[in-house]
Amino acid sequence: MNEPTPPGLAVRILRFPMTRLVIGIAVMIAAGIVATYLSRMIVPSRVGVSVIPAVAIVAIVLIAAYIAFTALIERRGVAEFSGRGAFVELLAGLAIGVVLFSIVVGVIALAGGYRVVGINSAAVMLPVVGLGIVPGVGEEIVFRGLFFRLVEEWLGSWAALILSAALFGALHLGNPNASLLAGVAIALEAGVMLAAIFMITRRLWAAIGLHAAWNFAQGGIYGIPVSGQATTGLLQARIEGPELLTGGAFGGEASLPAIIVCTAFGIALIVIAQRRGQVIAPSWVRNRQRAALQS
Repeated sequence: MNEPTPPGLAVRILRFPMTRLVIGIAVMIAAGIVATYLSRMIVPSRVGVSVIPAVAIVAIVLIAAYIAFTALIERRGVAEFSGRGAFVELLAGLAIGVVLFSIVVGVIALAGGYRVVGINSAAVMLPVVGLGIVPGVGEEIVFRGLFFRLVEEWLGSWAALILSAALFGALHLGNPNASLLAGVAIALEAGVMLAAIFMITRRLWAAIGLHAAWNFAQGGIYGIPVSGQATTGLLQARIEGPELLTGGAFGGEASLPAIIVCTAFGIALIVIAQRRGQVIAPSWVRNRQRAALQS
C-alpha cells in the first residue's frame, strides 16, 4: 500500500494555527474598515433608530468575513456560526448578560454605591446599541473565534483560556479611564467567562449575546460607563463610593462585585465544559495519543 504523500512546506505553514491566526486577524481588520465605510455610506446619519441599520451592516460584514476566512483559508464549514440552535444560544446569551450585570448592580446598590434618581426617555438607549452589538460580534470573532480556537488547537484549552483572557484584559488597558484593576477585572470576569461559554457550545452565538447584552445593560439600562466610555442610560443614577465598589469612571465591570460574580460564573462554566469533555489537550499530546492508537 502506498503511503500518502506528506504535504509540502507551504501547506504545512498555512495549516499551522498561528499562521491562520495572523491571516484571520488581518481579514477581520480589513473587514472592520470595509464595514465602517459601508455603514457610513449607506446610513450617513446615525441619529435615533438609524443606529440600528448601521450597526447591523457592520455585524453582517464581520460575520461574512469570518465565514469567508473559514471557507477559503481553513477549507471547512463555519461551525462557529452554525444555524442549528443559533436562536436559542443567542437568546440565552442575551438573557445571561442582562441578569449577570443586574446582579452586579444590585450588589453595588446594596452597598450604597448605586442609586436611581430618575428615568430618561427610552430613546437614550439607542446609541448604546452599537456599544453592545459591534464589540459583541467583532471581539467575539477575534478573541474566541480566532485567538482562543486556534491557540487551543495548538496549545490546548488551558493555555488558550489563560492567554486569551490575559490578552483581552490587556487590550482594555488602552480604553479611556482604564486602570490596572480594570484590566485584571476584564481578564478574570469577561475573558474567562466568554471563553468558557465558547468551550461549552463551540459556537459564537451565546458568547456574542452575552457580550452584547452585558454592554447594553451596563450603559443602556443602568447608565454606567461601558469600558471607560460614558453613556446615558434609561436610569439616571447617582454612583458614589470607592472605585473598588463601583468600578469608578471605567464602569461597573471594574468593580469587585463584578469580579466575584462573573468570575464565579465563568469557573462554573469551565467545570461544565470539563465534565462534557470539551477540554482539549495540546496538539503534541493528541498526536501521541493518535500514534498509540495506530500502533
